[in-house]
Amino acid sequence: MNDLDEALTRLARAPVPELDGLEARVLAQIATPRATQAGLGIGAIMVAALAIGVIGAGFPASPSAAASISPLGAHSPFAPSTLLVGAQ
Repeated sequence: MNDLDEALTRLARAPVPELDGLEARVLAQIATPRATQAGLGIGAIMVAALAIGVIGAGFPASPSAAASISPLGAHSPFAPSTLLVGAQ
């Protein structure tokens, strides 16, 4: 026999767990409060996100002025007349 056959044979011979009281054990595990464990993780993630945001806002890459581009203005690079003249 190969390893797979041996593993399947051992699995077939393994004792089957009792199913009596399974529902009660599952419901007891669900009812167990785990808010303290989840609260610590969520709090740590919130502090890390806040720190990253504060650090990122404190160090801008480079100050730049916003370009004012109006699509309907007289000197707009996106005006149809400018685009047509540029193609000729």
